[in-house]
Formats: sequence, C-alpha cells, structure tokens
Amino acid sequence: MPDDQIITNLIGRVRGAADDDRVSVQRVVQALGEDSLPPNLMIPALAVVSPLSGVPLFSSICGMLIALISAQMLIGRHHVWLPGFLMRRKVPGSKMRTALDWMERPARFLDRVTDKRLTALVRRPMRWIVQAVCLCCGLAMPVLELVPFTSSLMGIVVSLLAFGLLARDGIFVLLGFLAIGGIAGLVLFLLP
Repeated sequence: MPDDQIITNLIGRVRGAADDDRVSVQRVVQALGEDSLPPNLMIPALAVVSPLSGVPLFSSICGMLIALISAQMLIGRHHVWLPGFLMRRKVPGSKMRTALDWMERPARFLDRVTDKRLTALVRRPMRWIVQAVCLCCGLAMPVLELVPFTSSLMGIVVSLLAFGLLARDGIFVLLGFLAIGGIAGLVLFLLP
C-alpha cells in the first residue's frame, strides 16, 4: 500500500467486501488481510465514529472486536483471530457503504497529513501502552452504548491511536492520548 494513501486504500478494500445486502465481519477481516492487525483495529474504530454507531449493538460488537484485536497485538500475534460468533455477525451492506462514503473525506485528509514523526511513541515500550489503551477503550464501548453515540468518543481515540501505529506517526498517538485526557477531564467535571 502506498505510504500516501494508507486509509483510503483500507476503505477501498472494505468497500470491495461490502457489495452484498448483508456484510459479515469475516468478509471485512478477509478484505483487510490476516497480517494487518492495525488496519483490523482501525476499521471498527472508524465505524463506531460513523453514523453506524446508532445501530443497536453495533458499538458493542465493534468494542469487542477492538478489545480482541488489541489483546492479540499485546501478546504479539501476527495475524488476527476472532471467534466465530463475531465473524458471522452481519450489518446491512447499504449502511456499511454509507459509513464508508462518510469516512472517505476524512481518510483523504489523514492520508495527506501523515508523516513519520515522534516515532518513539509507536515503538516498544510505548507501543504496548498504546495497545493497552486501545484494549481498555474497546472494553468500555459495550457499557457506553447505553448512552447513544458516546462510544463514538472511544472510537475517535482508538482511530487516532491505530492510525498512529499504522502510519508510524507519533503525532496521532499523542492526539489520541490528549483525547483520552480530555474525555477523562470532562467525565470528572460532569460528575457531582
């Protein structure tokens, strides 16, 4: 994949898998490729940020996917494994294509602004911290689904972190950490 079109190419691969009336998680994972853990982490995170997050249980499914993929990254797996019940889950193809259309413009923007910066944030040991934060965000999403669209906040964080890992751009990792800090500050401010 060319360095200057990382996300645009990923969306194109998923779009190729989303041509049916109903699209399974397995088709999306196969389209991304088995050796691509960061893209497999990023696509459900971006999907949670899209209008698809309003579909009942969609955010929970994406959260489970994010948690499972993050855990596999932490233990050093080189290919993605997901349980059959998740791989068989399906979403309407039309909604998937709408979400992909919605993601196209931000993807082109991200592809233009990426560069290899602050690479210490995307190498070990920081890489493990980033993966652990993604795991925690994924685990929080099923709980956050109780309040509509709040899981999208975690989706933004995971998207930034996953993109930072994928593009080896520590600026996006730093932005993800700042977003987590902002969310935590907002929660603490709103609590009585």
